[in-house]
Parts: sequence; C-alpha cells; structure tokens
Amino acid sequence: MATVQFFNQFPCKTRVQSSANSKPLSKPPSLVPTSAFTRRPLFSPGEFAVSRADFRVRVIDAEDEFDSERSEGGSALLMAEEAIESVEETEVLKRSLVDSLYGTDRGLSASSETRAEIGDLITQLESKNPTPAPTDALFLLNGKWILAYTSFVGLFPLLSRGIVPLVKVDEISQTIDSENFTVENSVLFAGPLATTSISTNAKFEIRSPKRVQIKFEEGVIGTPQLTDSIEIPEYVEFLGQKIDLTPIRGLLTSVQDTATSVARTISSQPPLKFSLPGDNAQSWLLTTYLDKDIRISRGDGGSVFVLIKEGSPLLNS
Repeated sequence: MATVQFFNQFPCKTRVQSSANSKPLSKPPSLVPTSAFTRRPLFSPGEFAVSRADFRVRVIDAEDEFDSERSEGGSALLMAEEAIESVEETEVLKRSLVDSLYGTDRGLSASSETRAEIGDLITQLESKNPTPAPTDALFLLNGKWILAYTSFVGLFPLLSRGIVPLVKVDEISQTIDSENFTVENSVLFAGPLATTSISTNAKFEIRSPKRVQIKFEEGVIGTPQLTDSIEIPEYVEFLGQKIDLTPIRGLLTSVQDTATSVARTISSQPPLKFSLPGDNAQSWLLTTYLDKDIRISRGDGGSVFVLIKEGSPLLNS
C-alpha cells in the first residue's frame, strides 16, 4: 500500500480511446516543445577550432621530434659500437705487447728491432689509455706490479746473469699501497742454495693527474731463505765462458741435509735495513697507461717501464 501511495503522488493522465464518430483533433497535443529537438552544434565556433594549417604544423613538429629521437638513438648506438671496437683493439694491442716481450729478459736481451716494435706498441697503447687521470684512480694503482720490460739502462747490470755466477734475478716488482701512499720496489734473487731480496721503501705524493713524486726512505736486504734441496745446473756462463758443473754436482748433493737445518736458523733472523744517499732519494714517475692488467710508466730519465698486475692472466702468457 505504501508503494501505491508513492506512485499516486505523481499526476497521471488517462488516455481515452475515441470512438469512430468522434471528431478528430485539430492539433495533436504536444507534451514537449518542438524547440527542444532543434539540432544544435556540439561545440560553438569559439570553443574548438583546428585549421588544416595548424594540424599540418603539429604533424610536422611530431615528425621532427621523432626524427630527432631516432637520430639521438642512432648516435648512441654508434658510440657504443665504437667503444666496443676500441676496447677490442686495446686488448689486441695488450696481447701483442706481451707477446713481443717474450724472450727479452725484461728488455736486457731485446734487439734493436724488437725494442722498436715494443716502443711502437707502447705508444699505441698510451694513445688508448682508459684512465687519463691515474692518480684519481688509486684503486687501480693499488697492489703488486711485476716488471715485464724496461728501457732503464741502470737495471741492465742487475739483470745481467754474468755478474754473479749461479744467481739470477727471479722477479722485480713494485707494490703500491694507495691508502698509506707508500711504494716498495723489490728485487728477488734466486740461487741454487737460497733466495733473497733487496727492496727500497718510499713515500709518494700526487703532483698531477698522471705524475707522482717519490721519496725513498730506506733500503732493506731480506733474510736469505735457504732451499731444502740443492739444484745445480749442468753449466753456468761466466764472463762469456761456459763452465761445466757436472763434476761438483755430486759433492754438493751430500750437503743437502746440512742446508735444511741451516735454513731454519737463518730464516728466523730479521732483515737488514740501511739508509739511502740523499742524492738518489727522490724521483718522479709518470703513468701513461693504466688498466686492471697493465701499467706503463715513464721515469724522469726518459726510461719506460711496462708492469703487469699480479694475478693477471697476462703473466701466464
């Protein structure tokens, strides 16, 4: 009943069916004004209007923007391809340089032709240096570097095997501690009875993005480490002559047990430290190429040094 009362609130007209004799109505009743169905424009001319010229300009602007983005994308891709190609060329140069160092005994035995080839490869690598400011990348400088080649003639007498019979230079290295700004240059000697080392300790200061100043503080002679077994070669070269060691190989073998006990005693002694002359206590070093594997440096005398990082696969080449 409540529903009925709700709908009864709205007025309602009853439609009466006229009979056949009824007079037709002269004008049909109009419940809604005809003006309500008059077609009106959805938008007035002032509300929305785009000319063909305006649309064409906008299309052209969009095409220009697309072309610009496509051009920038193409440039980025080209730069990436060039960077990859440059890295590949650098790796080839590094491998070629290491291969050319084989058999040169760190530069001592290199012929003039080999030196020229090595110098050319070094120059090409320096032109592709991926670290233009090495002193700003101390994490790359940090660690132990093994000398693979040098043109420094001051090292040649040390490298020469004819100076001390049966003793050879086993390794020349430079260890850089970038946190404490220290440098240790070390030469490891190996002989049939023992191995020992001579090193220098130094401090370095950064003077430019590529250059460091080195001030040597002291020298250290390491405690000889005697070998448990004695290895004597068949012959040794001394002053250009070959000396046959076969007759004494048997005699030296008999002292092997004695060498073992002596080795334990000597190895427990502290190293010997000594001061360095003031005239040779300073130097500078210019790093012209640096990456995770190879470092190329030039000294104040114009000499060049090629060093390979300890642990690099290039050391096993």
